[in-house]
Amino acid sequence: MKIAINTGGGDAPGLNAVIRAVVNAAERKGWSVYGIREGYNGFFQPGGIRPLTTEMVRGITPLGGTILGTVNRGNPFEYPTEDGRVVDISEQVVRKFWEQGFDALIVVGGDGSFRIAKRFAEMGIPLVAVPKTIDNDVNATHVTFGFQTAVQTATECLDKLHPHAEAHRRVVCVEVMGRYCGWIALSAGVAATADVILIPEIPYDIEKVCEKIEARWRAGRRFAICVVAEGAYPKEGQMVVLKEELGREVRLGGIAAVVAEEIEKRTGRETRALSLGHLLRGGHPIAYDRVLALEYGTAAVRAIEEGAFGCMVSYDPPNMVFRPIEDGIREIKRVPLDGELIRCAREMGICLGD
Repeated sequence: MKIAINTGGGDAPGLNAVIRAVVNAAERKGWSVYGIREGYNGFFQPGGIRPLTTEMVRGITPLGGTILGTVNRGNPFEYPTEDGRVVDISEQVVRKFWEQGFDALIVVGGDGSFRIAKRFAEMGIPLVAVPKTIDNDVNATHVTFGFQTAVQTATECLDKLHPHAEAHRRVVCVEVMGRYCGWIALSAGVAATADVILIPEIPYDIEKVCEKIEARWRAGRRFAICVVAEGAYPKEGQMVVLKEELGREVRLGGIAAVVAEEIEKRTGRETRALSLGHLLRGGHPIAYDRVLALEYGTAAVRAIEEGAFGCMVSYDPPNMVFRPIEDGIREIKRVPLDGELIRCAREMGICLGD
């Protein structure tokens, strides 16, 4: 077997661990693995397809990023050209795949990469998808690697902001990634004992937020930490869009500044806003994500061996199982409003904006 592997979309801690797991598991079966640089772009670049051996991937498990590179503007079905046009180069990708003599493709990515993979599977490419996103929003899998590392990073940053906010008697609004879901904000906010957590699943009432802050001041706790998911939005309002680009999903950002401005205007309390942004994608994966990523990678090779093409690897604790890619993109996995984490936050006295 000659296997190709690529990584697409935003980077996530644990990507290199998946690559290493695929290479090691494949070589033990006598198979060869080739990495495709920058999503599907490597098919058209000199040196864009490189052989991967156990020697080449030794020591990469704890490294952040991806040795194969990644892009979020490389959709072959809607490929942006230098002159501003969007063209379909998918048939060229399929042709290049077969010309290289590949037997299977492992696609490591989030829901966007899965949608592309599904279309290539329909065009005849035998492939297996591995879910990846720090946002934890891929459906049909318990958790994605990279998520827990992002939560850990966010929690550490929030911990550092607590003494600052208390020393200056300030309200600090911290924006975190997550797109249209509040997994990172809610998990890190609960872990770091935030006072307010705003997530897309619960449109917020700014008056409720201000009431929580004023209650803290009356109780002698004259500072507050607000964690705001980038996709959070007010009742009868909209998400804040930082940028829109042709052929791409809108880029969210700026909601923490909006919330901070409203808090200061309504309460008179000094308020600051900051965004952790891409810090959450960086750094070494924590042990949990390393183990999870290695399990995803070895399971992907097992899926190929079993002929489970057109499927995604799904973590169904304690096992890795294979499900149709359609299951992963049927809907976004949002924070359940009746789930234990929401219940925990409410019972701890955290304001969720409602």
